[in-house]
Amino acid sequence: MTITATTLKLNLGPQHPSTHGVLRLLLELDGEKILSCEPDVGYLHRGMEKMAEGMTYIQYLPTVDRIDYLAGCFYSELFCRTVEDAMGVSLSARVKSIRVTLLELNRIASHLLWIGAFLMDLGALSPFFYAMREREMILRYFEKLTGQRMMYNYFVFGGVRKDIEYLEDIEEIIKIIPEKLKDYEKIITDNPIFLQRTRGKGLLESETALNYSITGVNLRASGVDYDLRKTDKLYEGFEFSPVVLEGKDSWARYKARILEIKESIKIIEQGVNKLKENTNFEQKLISPLNLKLYYSEIEAPRGLASIFIKSTGKDKPYRLKWRTGSYYSVNLLRKLLVGEYLNDAIAIAGSLDIILPEVDK
Repeated sequence: MTITATTLKLNLGPQHPSTHGVLRLLLELDGEKILSCEPDVGYLHRGMEKMAEGMTYIQYLPTVDRIDYLAGCFYSELFCRTVEDAMGVSLSARVKSIRVTLLELNRIASHLLWIGAFLMDLGALSPFFYAMREREMILRYFEKLTGQRMMYNYFVFGGVRKDIEYLEDIEEIIKIIPEKLKDYEKIITDNPIFLQRTRGKGLLESETALNYSITGVNLRASGVDYDLRKTDKLYEGFEFSPVVLEGKDSWARYKARILEIKESIKIIEQGVNKLKENTNFEQKLISPLNLKLYYSEIEAPRGLASIFIKSTGKDKPYRLKWRTGSYYSVNLLRKLLVGEYLNDAIAIAGSLDIILPEVDK
C-alpha cells in the first residue's frame, strides 16, 4: 500500500473571530505548514470611492471618518488638507496645534485597541481590558469635545468645528498613560509565552517591505527610517523621534507601537503647551469649488494614507481614490505566511494591524 502526501485547502475566515468577520484567507497546508496564502477581501465593501462621485465635497466630508473608524481624524485631516492646498488656504497656528494634538490622541487610541485585540487573539484576555480602559479616557474626551466617540467630523475645510476645550482632560490622559504602559510591558513584553508566539515569527525584511509598499510602523519595525510626519508641514515645530527597530518580526512590530505611543505623548504635550501660549483662534472656512487635480498624504496609524482627487471644476469630484496602509498589509500576507505554521498565522496577521474598512473602501 502506497501512501501519497496531499495538501489541504483551508478557509481561515471570514467567520473567524481573529479575522474580525470580514477577511478570508485561503490557505494551502502541508500538515500544519502553510504553503500558500490567498487573501480574499470585499466582504465589507461600502463603495466609499464611488459614492464620492455623487456628493459635493461638503456632503462627503462627514463620511470619511468611516474609512478607518478607529482613526477617523486622519482621514478627515487628509481630505481637508487636499481641498485647502488646492484652494491655497493656510491654517492658523492654533488650528494646526489643535489638529496635531487630536491626531496624536487618535493615534494612541488606535494603537491601544490594537494592543488589546492582538493580545486577545493570542489568548491573553487581561491586556485587552487594560488597553480598553485607557482608550476609554480618550474616547470620552472626544465625545466631550465633538459629541462623538468614533466618527468625529470635527475637522472642516479651513479649520475645525469649534475651538478646542478641556485641555485639562488631555493633560490628565497623557499623565496616566505612560504609567499604564509600564504595566503593559511588565505583563507582555518579556512574557515567555508572548515571546514564543512572536519572536522570529513573520520576519519582514526591509527589501520585501518596500517591494510590497508597506509603510508606517510595519516598515519602521523592519529597520527603514521613514516617517512622513518629519516632512509634514502640519507638524512643523513639533519635536519627536521616529521609532525605528531592527527586529523585523511580530515582536518588533508590537514594541514599535508601544514606543510610538510614547512619542505621540511627547507631541501632545507640545501641542497643549502651544495651545496655552497661543489663544488666538482664527480660521477661514471655505466652500470647495473649482478643484482640478490634487493629491495629499498623511502618516496614519496603519501606514501612509493618501488621496487622489480629479475634478471637472464642479463642486464634486469626478474621481476620488484612497490609498490606505491596511490594503498593502493584507497583500503582504501572501508572502509573510508562506513557510510559517497554522498556529502562528493569526499572530503574524495580527501584528500587521490590519483593519478591513481601510481595505474594502
